[in-house]
Amino acid sequence: MSSLSGKQGPRYRHTATDATPYETIGVDKLTPIIGAEISGIDLAQALSNRQLDEIHRALAENLVIFFRDQSITPQQQLAFGRRFGELHIHPAAPHEPGEPALMKIYADKDSPRANGEGWHTDVSCDLEPPMGSILYIRQCPPHGGDTLFASMYAAYEALSERMKTYLAGLTALHDGEQVYRGLYANAGVADKPSYPSAEHPVIRTHPVTGKKALYVNRGFTRHIIGIPRDESDAILAYLYQHAENPLFQCRFRWTGNAIAFWDNRCAQHRAMWDYWPHTRAGTRVTIKGERPF
Repeated sequence: MSSLSGKQGPRYRHTATDATPYETIGVDKLTPIIGAEISGIDLAQALSNRQLDEIHRALAENLVIFFRDQSITPQQQLAFGRRFGELHIHPAAPHEPGEPALMKIYADKDSPRANGEGWHTDVSCDLEPPMGSILYIRQCPPHGGDTLFASMYAAYEALSERMKTYLAGLTALHDGEQVYRGLYANAGVADKPSYPSAEHPVIRTHPVTGKKALYVNRGFTRHIIGIPRDESDAILAYLYQHAENPLFQCRFRWTGNAIAFWDNRCAQHRAMWDYWPHTRAGTRVTIKGERPF
């Protein structure tokens, strides 16, 4: 609805700063505002506290980080996730046998759908939505299957000051019922009696960086609380379109045994299902978060 460019240039401009060099990992940015590939580390090996600190820092600075050519077991993926917090159990998705925290990611020629096709933030319908997600793709299609990530810091900062003022203090309902009911029937997963829903601020403050981020998404957000429904629909439609602007995005081309680790508190993502009839398979570990504020 609104243009981010014109005679004045983009409303959102990334300001480069002189960062302290990393000592134990390599960090190669995909764009100035989101995404970085991490090198010089083997996640199958025990990580030092210094390495973990620098991975934390790289995630905070880049919102999503990628590791290629990693050969890890399911237990090592779970252990890596636990280094960042208690693990989150998905309210609906299938998981590996005996490992409820290890979510299956799978699509082939017989699948009616693929995971994460629309823009969303993982399980934002939970009262305490996940802090981060760690996706390990073991099998890639020969072409396609990329994942797009978008910075919600950039989306917030590019809003007009009047829109920021309007949105300040508003909350929105995030509901899992319409998303999850019947979603995994093809995988043999029975529906639960109910699925989570929660009210969250439209603009949330990141607990680590202190920066503000837009926190509504097409996947789970249903309406803004306390305003007429038609007004809510119009505002959300604008915010969704705004948040999905390519200027805020990076795109990751998967290779076998690659890992993506993203921060759900300040980034949205969308998986492209453009590889039918080929197969894409892996597992995801999700880390518990806090109630948005």
